[in-house]
Amino acid sequence: MSPWRPGCCGSERRSGAGMMAALRPDEELGLRVTEIEEEEGMGRGEEQSLQLNLGDLDLTSDEFILDEVDIHIQANLEDSLVQEALKTGVDLRQYSKQVELELQHIEHASIRDYIKESKNITSLHNQITACDAILERMEQMLSSFQCDLSSISCEIQTLQEQSVAMNLRLKNRQAVRSQLSQLVDELVVPAAMISTILEAPVTEQDFLEQLHELNNKMNYVKEQAFRETMACTDVHNVLDRLKVKAVTKIREFVLQKIYSFRKPMTNYQIPQNALLKYRFFYQFLLGNERSVAQELREQYVETMSKIYLSYFKSYTSRLMKIQYEEVAEKDDLMGVEDTAKKDILASCAWTAAFLGTLRGGKGVLGEPPRVLGQPPGLTAGPHSSPGAGRAPRSPGSQPPALPAGPYSPPRARREPRPPALPRYWDTLLEILWPRFEYILELNIQSIQNTDPQRLGFLDTRPHYITRRYAEFSSAIVSINQTFPNERTHTLLGQLQVEVENFVLRVAAEFSSRKEQLIFLINNYDMMLSVLMERAVEESKEVEGFQQLLSARSQEFIEEILSPPFGGMIAFVKESESLIEKGQLDRLRGEEARVTQLVRGFSTTWKASVESLSQDVMRSFSNFKNGTSIIQGVLTQLIQYYHRFHKVLAQPPLRALPARAELINIHHLMVELKKHKPNF
Repeated sequence: MSPWRPGCCGSERRSGAGMMAALRPDEELGLRVTEIEEEEGMGRGEEQSLQLNLGDLDLTSDEFILDEVDIHIQANLEDSLVQEALKTGVDLRQYSKQVELELQHIEHASIRDYIKESKNITSLHNQITACDAILERMEQMLSSFQCDLSSISCEIQTLQEQSVAMNLRLKNRQAVRSQLSQLVDELVVPAAMISTILEAPVTEQDFLEQLHELNNKMNYVKEQAFRETMACTDVHNVLDRLKVKAVTKIREFVLQKIYSFRKPMTNYQIPQNALLKYRFFYQFLLGNERSVAQELREQYVETMSKIYLSYFKSYTSRLMKIQYEEVAEKDDLMGVEDTAKKDILASCAWTAAFLGTLRGGKGVLGEPPRVLGQPPGLTAGPHSSPGAGRAPRSPGSQPPALPAGPYSPPRARREPRPPALPRYWDTLLEILWPRFEYILELNIQSIQNTDPQRLGFLDTRPHYITRRYAEFSSAIVSINQTFPNERTHTLLGQLQVEVENFVLRVAAEFSSRKEQLIFLINNYDMMLSVLMERAVEESKEVEGFQQLLSARSQEFIEEILSPPFGGMIAFVKESESLIEKGQLDRLRGEEARVTQLVRGFSTTWKASVESLSQDVMRSFSNFKNGTSIIQGVLTQLIQYYHRFHKVLAQPPLRALPARAELINIHHLMVELKKHKPNF
């Protein structure tokens, strides 16, 4: 037997383990069992042959490389276990064998454990094999995914390039659209425009709107024609036909309005006002058919020349009849006016304003027609005689200087004037203005000198003198608001004061206060209504009469409530005075009075309210004013009854049995609303 070397078994075991790794698990287990048995046998034989014969061993032979042995020994001596064994004096050989045996036992135990877990190891092997297959398939799938991702990346890049190209095309189209959209919108002639221009009447708003649109399109086509836009030729004929149709309809409409001026007794200001709403018609004609515009202008000038000629002939004939008396008859004051002067001058002013509005700064009807000649003479065109409208003036007389008011010369005022009559207008007004002040002063004196006792029978209806004042004052106030004049305002204020005093003097002729209040309310209401009809709502005269009417109406409400409900009203006022003074104890002796008032009101209030309503409606000629007063009466009655409730709720009267007979305030309001008339 060859000598045993400690490292031999380890190398053989390692080589054996390598071979076992190449075998199947069951073959490997059989082989390992055989090796274990052999090693156990060899271990027992070696223990028996530990006595070695080293007599023939030549330690000096050159076959051993002592240097390498020394290095190996030195390396082993540096091991911590070897050093510990040397320190303890243990035999190294014996110690090596012991270690070798321990390693063998450990190895055998490991092999037995491996054999015991062979089934689990086999299962683990199978699982690992399956996992390996799964991982292999996953590797293949991931490889395919990688290929797909690479292709998707190429597609994304392609889409990005396409998106950039599409965005560029979109920007180009938007830029082109912004340039072409206006051109297309202006050149396209919609069907709605064609049908409206051809079929709709010229007075409809749709026709006016489509005419504006047609005018804009025609101007735009003219502008584009200079730029040689080929699309203009496609719509040029359509626009021309629409223009011809629109011009024809406008010409017929305007001529019809102008011819309506020539009818006898026609207020030509009404059709003039109607024409102002269609001033764009003339602007359209000036821009597109100047010959028709010139024709309409000539017809208008000729018509208005004839109208002014007839007006001034009538005016001059009446002007010569004016007499300057020092004292006027009573019936000629406060309301009797000769309106011829006002009508002709107002007509001139209206026509001047009409022309200025219609021209709009461009001369829509051309320059103002100077058919009346140059001032100061009035030569109203070819049909008038020279000097027919010259104002009468005494030789060498000089008109008085006037303040900068409604009748001042143009240098002092800048209001619109009839353009053909400036000097004549100023001269005429300088003559008439002193006369106007004189007549106004005569009216004031006539009111001051009026004796109510000489007026005959008086009733509560509006007096005819107050009506004359209202008509006269409203006209002066309206003029003075448009053309302020301090002197006129002062005289008008004096006249108002005198009329108020006159109304009070007449009211004093009535015996009862109720009739006096009815007369005052009727006259104040009549004067206020006339002033309001003349559109002078913001004047001081209107404010003054409104305050007077409100004060007298409130006094009348208290007066008319006194007969049927005076006891309750007096009790409420007395009780509230005692409550304010803190004298509640004085109410304890009023139980019988309170009971009588509560039961009396509950029994008679419906009949009393009905009688009040009928009495009010008979007393006032203006039903609207009567309705307002009835509403005030009912409201005041509800307030008094509500205050009566509060007085009875005080501690001294709170326990009265009569409080149970009080009418609910809300029920009373519902019932009173049934008596409110509607006009």
